[in-house]
Amino acid sequence: MPLRNPDLDVDAQRLARWNAPDRRRQSFRNLHLIHRRGSSFRSPEVWPLALRPDPLPAVAPGLRRLTDQPAFCALTVAQADRIVFERYAEDFGPRRLHSIQSITKTFVHLAMGRLVADGLVDPGRPIGDYVPEAGSAYAAASVQQALDMDVCSNFSEDYAAPYTPCPAPGEPVGYARQEIAMGWRLPPEGEAEFGVRAFASGLVKLPRQGHGRETLYTSPNTDMLGWVIERASGRGLSEHVEAIVEAAGLEDAFHISVDCEGVPVLSGGGVMTPRDLVRYGLLIARSGAGLVGPTVGSAAFLADTLTGPGTRYSGPDNLRYRNHMLTNGRWVGHPGYAGQFLMIDPAKQAAAAFFSVLETPYGDREGYFQEIMTSLGIVLARLP
Repeated sequence: MPLRNPDLDVDAQRLARWNAPDRRRQSFRNLHLIHRRGSSFRSPEVWPLALRPDPLPAVAPGLRRLTDQPAFCALTVAQADRIVFERYAEDFGPRRLHSIQSITKTFVHLAMGRLVADGLVDPGRPIGDYVPEAGSAYAAASVQQALDMDVCSNFSEDYAAPYTPCPAPGEPVGYARQEIAMGWRLPPEGEAEFGVRAFASGLVKLPRQGHGRETLYTSPNTDMLGWVIERASGRGLSEHVEAIVEAAGLEDAFHISVDCEGVPVLSGGGVMTPRDLVRYGLLIARSGAGLVGPTVGSAAFLADTLTGPGTRYSGPDNLRYRNHMLTNGRWVGHPGYAGQFLMIDPAKQAAAAFFSVLETPYGDREGYFQEIMTSLGIVLARLP
């Protein structure tokens, strides 16, 4: 009888075994070798980054504490065409690959921004106008709602949620089920594989509780928006990923998980080096204007991200989620599971890429992301 792949099987904590706390640090550096399927892209030209350190970031309050923690892997800060600060853990380096997790969602920000600017997508229209197969949770929701994480469904971003199929339509569906769709774990024995679009379109709409506009962080929103991008543009989603990689001028390969139907997993499947992540951040700061090909983003869309209402993100009152980005009105950025963060200051044409791996049971720790955001915000504020 064949044995199930141990990396992709599930442990007693309902985590894929590669994601167990004692294996997570190494797995994040090898996720492009662990996932079931993947694609890689190379840029024909590299965005030049000269190493010219600036003394100011190094003395930012709290930065030493952040980079001295056992979870720390890498911090790279760049402005325009120079690296102004970088620090790496002893077991890491500037060109070592690392999973960027949900930072991958920002590919939607660039691709959708371009389509909105070109008049191919109206954010106010229902998703069902672009994807008739969208299903209960998304058919009537607007594109803008999905961009702002403002869609209420039976999905739960819970890493410890049940792994088996939901017992009845409308019952809560946890993140463990999405990992099957992503190719990051095997389905329960006897169940067939399914892709990210089938998973998202199977979610059920629920009424929003309360009267506020709190962020309803839901990873399948990203996969549904990728479907909208493909339908509205008439181009495969992989073509958009390739165009963004080329525009960013990445030095090394960008790897991304693909599902069983060959769809890139924009909700969290990206893997790249810290220097390339900061190059990618600089591309966002330039509103998608890159080395090769047409602009892959939109200055107007980025400006709306900084100033638009969005949804209220947990933490300080000024944090909002808008156009698939987190923002406080000065910087834009995005977190990633277990300790990743990309922060961009468009006004200063600067970006900071942070990698770490929390080895707690479910990759979280109270106040950790707030500490990261505070430190990176101070670093970017000190740049000229």
